Amino acid sequence: MPETDATPARGRVGVLLPRNLPVRDVLPYARRAEELGFDQVWVVEDLGWRGGLAQAGPVLASTASITVGIGIMPAGARNVCFAAMELATLAQLYPGRLITGIGHGMPDWMRQAGAWPASPLTLIKEYTTALRLLMRGEPGPAGGRYVRCEGVLLTETPDIVPPVILGVRGPKSQAAAGEVADGLLLAEPAAPAYIAASRRHLGSARDPSGLEVVTYDAAAVDDDADAALARVRDGLAAVGEPDWAAHIDPLPFAAQLREHRAACADARQFAQTMPAAWVRQLSIAGTPGQAREAIAARHAAGATSVVLAPTGPDALTSLGSLARALAPRP
Repeated sequence: MPETDATPARGRVGVLLPRNLPVRDVLPYARRAEELGFDQVWVVEDLGWRGGLAQAGPVLASTASITVGIGIMPAGARNVCFAAMELATLAQLYPGRLITGIGHGMPDWMRQAGAWPASPLTLIKEYTTALRLLMRGEPGPAGGRYVRCEGVLLTETPDIVPPVILGVRGPKSQAAAGEVADGLLLAEPAAPAYIAASRRHLGSARDPSGLEVVTYDAAAVDDDADAALARVRDGLAAVGEPDWAAHIDPLPFAAQLREHRAACADARQFAQTMPAAWVRQLSIAGTPGQAREAIAARHAAGATSVVLAPTGPDALTSLGSLARALAPRP
């Protein structure tokens, strides 16, 4: 029976494929990310944009070795048996190159889609447990409150089972990741203090050092540090909203940030007038050297993969500048 390769390497750097990237640029973007030396490219599944599985397949097919992450597939969106079949097929065709992110989904979106459960935590635990068992070729577990797949067995399973990580924010959900998943996906902003706090939430059910912790951050790299900081600000506009409280609470300036947001007329004014020191903490921005330092700080805090989310009007063109933040490979 296939085994999961659950021991993460350290020091990986990926790039996010933006959800609004013109469709003509999707595959060139992935190929360019691989050419430039990024370890991973992550596709986004947000309601109303593009499907995660539908993007992951062509991106895998059009590249040779880069790892492709799906971030994230909402647990309430797909029957777990059929999700396992799709993911297992991709992992068979492209061994060792897939990471699956599962999450609750944004509550408003999931309610619109009629897929928000009474207990999101129960659903994601049942779903993740079943998904990992099925992809390993083991029978589906006994029926739970939401997930019913008892006795289902996949006959086609991959030799390398893709990690399943949870894209979740709350302490209880992050603790669940330590119990039933292969790690965490932390949405932007993922400052070092937030990474460290999230790692603590993983708990002691298993050795947390063997779990993946993938982080997203808005990113801009330029020889002119001020230009990079100016460009990245729009990527931080949502930071002051209530849904991002978990990201902000561990920061030493959390109270000041909330006061600043309350004093601003809107999210854009908040981002544009935020002190530069906060911007540096909440993004990966500056000169290539400063960006490398920010990436290293996230790795030191416990991230196994740091994923850069490009900011600015032309994501494909910005890949070259972001790649200047990559440390030389041995």
